[in-house]
Amino acid sequence: MLTISVTSIAATEDPSSTADVSPRILRLMTRRRVIESMDGNVLPMRNAVLFRRKGRFWPDILRPGRYMCVLIFWGLMTLLFMTLLAKFALLNTLHDLKLDQSEFITARSVEISIRTNKLITEDDNIIISEFKEIPLPPKLTLPDIWTKPNADLYYKCVQRSSKDIISGDPTNGYILVHSNGGLNQMKTGISDMVAIAKVMNATLVLPSLDHNSFWTDPSDFKDIFDWKHFVEYLEEDISVVDHLPPAYASIKPLQRAPVSYSKASYYSNQMSSLMKKHKVINFTHTDSRLANNGLPNPIQRLRCRAMYEALKFTDEILELADKLITRLRDDDKPFIALHLRYEKDMLAFTGCSHNLSKAEDEELRQLRRSVRHWKEKHINGEERRRQGVCPMTPREVAVFLEAIGFPSDTKIYIVAGNIYGQDGVKALQDKYPNIYTHSNLATEDELSPFNNRQNKLAAVDYTVALESDVFVFTYDGNMAKAVQGHRKYEGFRKTIIPDKKNFVKLIDRMDKGLISWEEFSMKVKILHANRTGGAVLRKPGKVVKSEESFYANPYPGCICEK
Repeated sequence: MLTISVTSIAATEDPSSTADVSPRILRLMTRRRVIESMDGNVLPMRNAVLFRRKGRFWPDILRPGRYMCVLIFWGLMTLLFMTLLAKFALLNTLHDLKLDQSEFITARSVEISIRTNKLITEDDNIIISEFKEIPLPPKLTLPDIWTKPNADLYYKCVQRSSKDIISGDPTNGYILVHSNGGLNQMKTGISDMVAIAKVMNATLVLPSLDHNSFWTDPSDFKDIFDWKHFVEYLEEDISVVDHLPPAYASIKPLQRAPVSYSKASYYSNQMSSLMKKHKVINFTHTDSRLANNGLPNPIQRLRCRAMYEALKFTDEILELADKLITRLRDDDKPFIALHLRYEKDMLAFTGCSHNLSKAEDEELRQLRRSVRHWKEKHINGEERRRQGVCPMTPREVAVFLEAIGFPSDTKIYIVAGNIYGQDGVKALQDKYPNIYTHSNLATEDELSPFNNRQNKLAAVDYTVALESDVFVFTYDGNMAKAVQGHRKYEGFRKTIIPDKKNFVKLIDRMDKGLISWEEFSMKVKILHANRTGGAVLRKPGKVVKSEESFYANPYPGCICEK
């Protein structure tokens, strides 16, 4: 072992002897250090100056300068290492928890669905087959299947403010509207046109309806809607006239199909500029011409006032609907309104033909080919069904309702046209014999004003569905969206939203004998414990066309929390 002695050569000599030494040599002598071993030998040590600097090593490092980059580098490397370490630890923990994930979430969903009515989102990765250990919830019995979601904390918020009331400023021009599609597609489109007229400071001429759709209904606006109520209700929002004034009648309207899902700025800028130039614009399409989200609150509220308040059906339609509702409730028992969209046009359009014969499938294929504006001609119907986008068959609906818990004496009002297929509605009626439609619930005299008027009959069905105790839809089309949105607006009336993708998997497994009826029914109850039309915020989607429709869920926008 060496004993290190650090001394200065200059310090060992007589101070007076250094007087004649040059400054350069003196500096060299001062910097020399020696190491004295235990045997007295002295060795030179050129870098011994580092020992003298150890006391100020860290202050030099921390001082901004050449060492700062090194310090930052090693700090980031340390942070990266710790992050990776934490990540692997978390993954290991999640791996252990995943073994019980499905069973835990399922049990919790059942518990919460019984105690509250708040949203539970299903994880797409949950394996349905692992639900079998969960006992059947005893509270999912007859009284609960009719109970609507709790709406005590919510209210309609569509009142116009004083600044939203129209002033006496002259109009920028007139908007002619040609509504396209079926009743509910036209209804939502007209509501959008009301909001667009507000944005453009334009006068709206009473819309004309589509007479060339699948049903070729000749009914016009005044045949279906109370047009005087429509004009009067909106008089503080926009100006509505029956026809163009004489000064503008000779002007050739500018034909335009507005861009779908547009923001308010599109109409306040591009369309308003055209309006000021041409004075009269004819919008040839009205469906989905406003965005679902990202619009000013006053515009969203106006859409709801137009849709749910201004567009009131005629007294003739409402009176027949009231008669049907009274007859359905003659024994003070609740009833289901079922939107069974298993109709020829919808099956041809979607390419779905499950449980149909080969001849029927071919008939649908020919219809699809003959309609020019249906873009998809070659469709894999079975793949569509597995994806959950096909209308449910009458047999699937019967199994679904029974699995949910509705007894066989439940009264069902079918909100639809003629059910397609040789067997029609037989599979449903075999299980639920109390099947009603406007055809067998109304008299011939009562129906005579509605002959060949499918849109007027659709308005009757819409009203019955709105007032029903439970609404169930089997295809997420325009009527399903319009009715469920209106029911939410009226206080979150119960609407059962089938999880068709998972239901198809379950019913196919049951049909193959892979699961029992008890297990099947229990899993269907769990899947739909919270799919009852309660308060769930509408959220923007990544793709505008596939996001939730504003008219299917006007919360937020027209529904607020207390």
